[in-house]
Amino acid sequence: MNNNDLTSALEFLRSVEPLKDTLRRSHTASGRVESTAEHSWRLCLMALLFEDHYPDLDILKLIKICIIHDLGEVISGDIAAVDQIPGENKNHQERKDLEQLTSSLPPGLKDKILTLWDDYDQAQSEEALVAKAFDKLETILQHTQGQNPPDFDYDFNLSYGKKYTDFDKLTKSLRTLIDQDTAQLAQRNKR
Repeated sequence: MNNNDLTSALEFLRSVEPLKDTLRRSHTASGRVESTAEHSWRLCLMALLFEDHYPDLDILKLIKICIIHDLGEVISGDIAAVDQIPGENKNHQERKDLEQLTSSLPPGLKDKILTLWDDYDQAQSEEALVAKAFDKLETILQHTQGQNPPDFDYDFNLSYGKKYTDFDKLTKSLRTLIDQDTAQLAQRNKR
């Protein structure tokens, strides 16, 4: 990389730093609101932990997808699944935001990031499908661990993302275990 490319890369890194402060609807076990960066970190950790289950997958591509899948939220923020409005295309806005964020990068690097994001958005590759499944699983796992508000809708999580978490035997098994915890919390919450 030449100095201009290095400067562009640093500018991009500075522009995505606010992802650390982009808040989600999930809470940590201590009650603090989770950031999108924290969600993405644990998503990458899931890819690493379950790598051996996917010997034919490009694990580096999977981790790259996990890293960039929510970068657009730096600009427009996170919109929780329960808050999404039917007919509004959240992904279209995230794509536009990601284009803006990557505008300072050299074309090849910008294209690489946008191609990974498009793959994730359209669930084209096996890596993207696994990333989508892990994304949903990480979210509902966090909801079983965090100090959620009293009116938290655990029942919503019992069906959330099934289209993706039913991807394969591993993701179905993880989903079953997490759903057991979710169902217990839903019961407790109704009392």
